[in-house]
Amino acid sequence: MAKIELTAITLFGLEALAAREIRDLGYETVTVEDGRVTFIGDEMAICRSNLWLRTAERVLVKLGEFEATTFEALFEQTKALPWTDWIPENAAFPVKGYALKSKLFSVPDCQSIIKKAVVESMKQVYPNTWFEEKGPLYQIQFALMKDRATLMIDTSGDGLHKRGYRENANEAPLRETLAAAMVQLSVWNAGKALIDPFCGSGTIPIEAALIGANIAPGLQREFAAQSWERIPKALWWDARKEAHAQIKSEQAFRIVGSDIDAKNIALAKENAALAEVEEWISFEQLPVKEITSQDSYGCILCNPPYGERLGELKEAENLYRQMGRIFSRFDTWSYYILTSHEKFEYLFGRKANKRRKMYNGMLKCNLYQYFGPRPK
Repeated sequence: MAKIELTAITLFGLEALAAREIRDLGYETVTVEDGRVTFIGDEMAICRSNLWLRTAERVLVKLGEFEATTFEALFEQTKALPWTDWIPENAAFPVKGYALKSKLFSVPDCQSIIKKAVVESMKQVYPNTWFEEKGPLYQIQFALMKDRATLMIDTSGDGLHKRGYRENANEAPLRETLAAAMVQLSVWNAGKALIDPFCGSGTIPIEAALIGANIAPGLQREFAAQSWERIPKALWWDARKEAHAQIKSEQAFRIVGSDIDAKNIALAKENAALAEVEEWISFEQLPVKEITSQDSYGCILCNPPYGERLGELKEAENLYRQMGRIFSRFDTWSYYILTSHEKFEYLFGRKANKRRKMYNGMLKCNLYQYFGPRPK
């Protein structure tokens, strides 16, 4: 199989985690930049990375990168790329992308020129003057950053955060990739207890259970590249078989998700069942002040309300003060709390051991990390 340059797209702040996951899969990372990790793999790497990456949003085949300060340069250099190595004659190949700090700032114009260039490139190989585009999807993506163009094809289809288990969610769901990042950044492992006292639709407990049982997050969904001619269906079959063989179904660990809202608890239970991890999670309808545990050591991971909506800020601030008092009872535990409130530490009553900037959607947040003592 050929060496292929691949790009994993991430939320800002999760690049290093995605790079570590890629290396754990056995692939060499080339660059780690804002929102993306480039690595070298083969056709099997496309299958494995889509199935296994917990903190990446999608996996793209990188066709080429070049300077482009004029539309003519964009057209000619796009046309010179090996599109027919990937895209068959009957494929659908729409184009989308973005331009930042570049002379070619008009996204619609760039889309049109790249599309024309790809068509002209394909005409050189296929005896067509018109492509009907009724076959499998090969979504072309471009990025123009500071006059440098990167051309890619999306292998994932729907974003990788869409695991397949969250058919329904509450009003402010935490993205699955961000929840998985919180679990990975914590000191939690299958030997410790974990509590999420604001579990909502269950995303953090479910992602923790998937990690604890070593279940590949993409096992329950399909990917765009599954219908590509370049990647044999047998490879996808082998990758899924390999992932199933690595599940630790007999692993024993304790995860508790609680929430004051009964509807959220019902929703979380449904989602855990869809993810097939309900045996490892207990969901309870409880206000945060009533959380307890008999475990001497563990982790509290949570995404409490931020108070971003009008009239909710004071309520959120009172909640943070209450959390400070309640969590102090868990004095041998570690806490990992995600919020956008800049004065959280003051309200919580304790400075974090470490802060990490993350983005929940377009909202800049901090993951406040409080480290408990090492278990004896």
